[in-house]
Amino acid sequence: MGENTKPLEPKEWSELAGQLLANQLQPSDILNFSEEDFNRYFHYSFEQSARMQELIGRSGSISFEISRYENMGIDIVTRADSMYPKKVKKRLGNSCPPLFYSAGNLHLLDSDFVGYVGSRSISSDDMNFTIETVRKTVEKGYGVVSGGAKGVDTTAEAEALRLGGSAVAFLSDSMQRKIKSPETIRAIQEGRLLLLSVVKPDAGFNSGVAMMRNRYIYAQSSGTVVIKSDYNKGGTWSGAVDNLRHEFCNTFCWNHTGYNGNMALIKMGAIPIDEAWDGDAADVVIAKRPATEQLSMFEN
Repeated sequence: MGENTKPLEPKEWSELAGQLLANQLQPSDILNFSEEDFNRYFHYSFEQSARMQELIGRSGSISFEISRYENMGIDIVTRADSMYPKKVKKRLGNSCPPLFYSAGNLHLLDSDFVGYVGSRSISSDDMNFTIETVRKTVEKGYGVVSGGAKGVDTTAEAEALRLGGSAVAFLSDSMQRKIKSPETIRAIQEGRLLLLSVVKPDAGFNSGVAMMRNRYIYAQSSGTVVIKSDYNKGGTWSGAVDNLRHEFCNTFCWNHTGYNGNMALIKMGAIPIDEAWDGDAADVVIAKRPATEQLSMFEN
């Protein structure tokens, strides 16, 4: 029965975090909670207590899975860990995920990054602009953060690594397949590449996860560059519009008159850039914050 019980959503995790903090408890303290304990400390109903106990009952199989992933070089970092992405936590507040699967150097998260987003289908001009822009941002001391998808993402990541820089990729599917690449293994071993994902390492593509990971890219960035966006459709468009609304970081956009999506984003407030841009994304103004930032027990 527990295997079919729905896991906690980010909002529910945040509520649990607040309850643990209020009662001066650690997550490990609830592993042996009874129904009475859940009612006493958290005022849970019978149904809520039963659900939590069913989820806790999975601990044996979870331990096995964790060991299996560790043997592959994949770790798990939760919001209770000091190495959890601090910028993502701060900028997304209670909407940040409870955990990330990770492969690579988590200390890279302390560096500054420029995000790169765009279409999977790109022309030679798109590729050349991406490569030249990455060169400028790497020279300014930034790493590259992307979604690890074909097209703009992998072009930006590969160029940053080729130049001796660093890269972080928020994946939406199969980290297990990604870490089989010799180039990926080498960059991880050199401490210059970090892979992060909210889905199990063997999971397939999920459009909802792909949409949500755009937020992680923007939240981790000093500024994010939109290379190519369709108009009013697709993940690149929705991610850029979401960032323009919430202002997690500055949105830079290639001033390409042939791309209607790019032109529309610039009209909405994205900062236009072209071949003359110097790659400096330091002047970041984050005017808005998510209303829910109640994770003080997990702040580092």
